[in-house]
Amino acid sequence: MIFPDVFQLSLRNLREAKLRTSLTTLGVSIGIASLVGMVSLGVGLQELTVGQFKKSGLFDTITVFSAGQGFGRNARARGARRNSTASTNDPARPEKPPEPLDDKAIEKIQALPNVKEVYPNLRMPVEVKYENFSEFVTAVGVPLSSRGEGVFQKITYGSFLKNETEEACMLSLDFVHNMTSEDPKNLVGKEITLSYATAADLAGAVMGGSLGQMTIQRTEKKYSIVGIVEREPGPNFGGGFFSSIMVPLKKIQEAGFQDFTNPQAFLRGLSNKPSYSAVTVKVKHLQDTEDVEKKVKDLGFNAFSINDALQGAKKAFIILDILLGLVGSIALAVASLGIVNTMVMSILERTREIGVMKAIGAGDGDIRKIFFVEASLIGVLGGAIGVVLGWTVDKIINFGANIYIQRQGGFPAQMFFTPWWLVAGGIGFSILVSLIAGSYPASRAARVDPIKALRHD
Repeated sequence: MIFPDVFQLSLRNLREAKLRTSLTTLGVSIGIASLVGMVSLGVGLQELTVGQFKKSGLFDTITVFSAGQGFGRNARARGARRNSTASTNDPARPEKPPEPLDDKAIEKIQALPNVKEVYPNLRMPVEVKYENFSEFVTAVGVPLSSRGEGVFQKITYGSFLKNETEEACMLSLDFVHNMTSEDPKNLVGKEITLSYATAADLAGAVMGGSLGQMTIQRTEKKYSIVGIVEREPGPNFGGGFFSSIMVPLKKIQEAGFQDFTNPQAFLRGLSNKPSYSAVTVKVKHLQDTEDVEKKVKDLGFNAFSINDALQGAKKAFIILDILLGLVGSIALAVASLGIVNTMVMSILERTREIGVMKAIGAGDGDIRKIFFVEASLIGVLGGAIGVVLGWTVDKIINFGANIYIQRQGGFPAQMFFTPWWLVAGGIGFSILVSLIAGSYPASRAARVDPIKALRHD
């Protein structure tokens, strides 16, 4: 039998048992809808989480520390082990101090392939004055390349910093509320006074031999408010540049920045060789992050990227997707029993027909084809309807959940995500399950004895 004949015969057989076929197809549809819904929830949660990182601009960012620093107790332990090993291997050789993270180190890192930009992470204590308000806060240096990234994706009032030369700043909305009762948008364009100690005066006092009678000169400058930034509640990745007051990075460097939190860096700064506690490296492409991070470590520095932190999260999401897929597959497994039942009942009803087909020359393979085509048609139709049903239910649940979240003061989110591979995979899996379920009825039909079948009532 040629395939078109097999296909037409299978369609005719399914149409003759419309109710049974419809119920079986509905069972498959519910199973696929359950599977698609569960997996799309896992994928949606992953996209929701990873999307925060992507929007933050941290996927192409590497944070670099000097070898003597790191990420807490574990990094210090690694440094101690490294120094201990060096001393053991060569007792006569003195321990080599870690490479300083200074301007020379920045030049080395900038020269690495696929590095787009390198800049120090600078913060400086300042006193902010506005009318009768006065408070000591930490000003953070913001590079212009961070425009549109992280907390700067949306400027609540005003705009982002225009250039590195003007004495302009951005304020956090919370700090503005503490500073004045005025409408925040009315502050854009007004000036505040920043007071700080210049590192040049401090270094001059020490180098001049007056460490015991050191005096620090206060410098005051007017800064224009160009923007006001509000950080959304909840986890906010990429908020490293967020502070009460944010100024161009170059302005903090021009002020003679010294890292008062790092004694080694502070002492190096007094000798006119400023050292930094941390440096940020931007790569040209996301796929270059891991390679650049390895090369930075080869230079003798500690490096950390968001890819390192996401490894555990990625594994957790994979496990979550598998568990959700298994739960969703339970309904599909039950539906497969319906396919077996439908096919077996079809054999009992068409025993005489099978005998006639065999008597006129149909082989066992032809009989198997008919039942396999019938099972696959149920799988295709059930899979397609199931994907649409699952997508529709996901939208309804997400809509209802967002209404509840907004009433509780939260922000709406897309918790379900149905990518194209899930649609294709759902339909393909439905066909596969249908073929597996139809394999026993097809084999049973092929084994029917034509003589006994012709005698069947």
